Amino acid sequence: MSSTKSIDFATLSLKDALDLAVLIEEEARERYEEFADQMETHHTPEAASFFRFMAGNEEKHRAALAARRREHFGEAPSSVTRAMIFDVEAPDYDEARAFMTLRAALNAALRSEEKAHAFFVAALPQLKNADVHALFDELRSEEVEHQELVRKQLAQAPPDPDLPADDFSDEPVGQ
Repeated sequence: MSSTKSIDFATLSLKDALDLAVLIEEEARERYEEFADQMETHHTPEAASFFRFMAGNEEKHRAALAARRREHFGEAPSSVTRAMIFDVEAPDYDEARAFMTLRAALNAALRSEEKAHAFFVAALPQLKNADVHALFDELRSEEVEHQELVRKQLAQAPPDPDLPADDFSDEPVGQ
């Protein structure tokens, strides 16, 4: 899987799987917070508000998984690090636009939830530990629920303005 490095899914323990899940949620939360900050800077409050909502959801999932991990394994050190993952569930950096509409923010989140679902689906056949398999299957199912939540919000979102996309492209910036 291209979004993970140095993780052998065949030998993944439940402790490491929980640590991995916590890190995935943490990374997604942080990315949504970054996007919300960007949207606030660019005066797109609807997109910013939605990204804050998503950051809150990711934090709830992270906290629940972390509590579960502590319940089973206490303060045992983790052998899974943030360096081992990248963009498993976090929206891609190029998803954010300076003048992002709510609908565009919702679509970015939907793609992220679909990406996370695909990650867990791809991992399932590699897993040998029954407890890890059950956890990843549970997480896969949660991603389907998250997709449904975003799709419901998308169905209720106002349509994007009928303006050329070039009107909303980001200005070039100096490096």
